[in-house]
Amino acid sequence: MTSTLSRAHAADAVLAAKRRSGLRWADLGAAIGMSTEWTTTALLGQHTLTPAQAATLGETLGLDGGVVEALLLPPVRGAAAVDTSEPIVYRLQEMVQVYGRAIAELVREEFGDGIISAIDFEMDLSRVADPKGDRVRLVLNGKFLPYRTW
Repeated sequence: MTSTLSRAHAADAVLAAKRRSGLRWADLGAAIGMSTEWTTTALLGQHTLTPAQAATLGETLGLDGGVVEALLLPPVRGAAAVDTSEPIVYRLQEMVQVYGRAIAELVREEFGDGIISAIDFEMDLSRVADPKGDRVRLVLNGKFLPYRTW
């Protein structure tokens, strides 16, 4: 792989192309037969695309070859890949700060000592109509992985 673009630069190019195209993330997911959430995450640099997926999305969005090639680079994950000043990301951090300890205790009570996988993981985001203002339903679905003893 000889791309001179990084995954972060490819993500920026995808966002620009998506704005120009008028397509929705769901349209891009449908183009490659994947969920909206997974496809969005992949195009933002957090999941691996296959060459066929990258080519299809490149054609759909009118991306140049360098961007398509950069979409095949290994994902960049972790804190460095997230803008924590982005208001929604900041609020998600706040939710974890407020509810994280309770979630950990409740998971341990229900499942035992272990973790929630971010590898064997699915996410679903949907709008819930509410007369007081629409709500965001965010479902995080990760496999429970018990700590191993030996």
